[in-house]
Amino acid sequence: MRWRSYVAVGDSFTEGMDDAYPDGTYRGWADLVATRLAVEAGPDFGYANLAIRGRLFPNVVAEQVPAALAMKPDLISFAAGGNDVLRRSFDPETLVSRFDEVVGELRSSGADVVLFRFADLMARLPGQRLVAPRVALLNQAVGETAERHGAILVDLYADDTYLNPLLWSTDRLHLSAAGHRRVAAQVLTALGVGCDEEWLLVPPHPEPSPWLAARAADLRWAGQHLAPWIRRRLTGRSSGDLVTAKRPSLGPVDAD
Repeated sequence: MRWRSYVAVGDSFTEGMDDAYPDGTYRGWADLVATRLAVEAGPDFGYANLAIRGRLFPNVVAEQVPAALAMKPDLISFAAGGNDVLRRSFDPETLVSRFDEVVGELRSSGADVVLFRFADLMARLPGQRLVAPRVALLNQAVGETAERHGAILVDLYADDTYLNPLLWSTDRLHLSAAGHRRVAAQVLTALGVGCDEEWLLVPPHPEPSPWLAARAADLRWAGQHLAPWIRRRLTGRSSGDLVTAKRPSLGPVDAD
């Protein structure tokens, strides 16, 4: 099937952090997927990316889902909930129930829908005992919802390659350029569309750092990334407060 239009919905994962263009905006897996789909579909292909970093699940649903449905695309990717599992206010029952409702709504529009089981990144982050079970619960719900509604599931959690730290940016939370390329390849594979095989290539897994060097790196990471994140939580701010969608409406894609 050749999709004529694609709308990406979500948070920083779908916005493309931290795969930066030269101008400081982000590319990411969704842009890569759209570029490849445009080759298949031709010049009339339209792509919109509504994702904004820091958005919680209720915000994604309230702000982006209606806009996506209004565009009546052939294909929608929906990835949300990752920010919610990091919050003390996380309500799994409500999120899981609403997730199912939203996917049902997206599928009822006639669009094909791509869902994701999130990759395992907790080994390099604090709060593993609290957050890892939440991620497991969300991933289980995503898989069950995909099966129930006939959505296309991309299972990043099942891919141990994401345990390679070089697929992640220096903040340990967002994908690197190599990580985004791999996600794009897996999405296109799930869609039955060919892609550049180099997108699946990853750097060799680095050798373990000596204990002192590893602890020094942890301290640098805490100062540069964890502390600002905590400050935003304490002040009720988000990294995406001043950010708008990079592609708010369907438009052509440079198929290079």
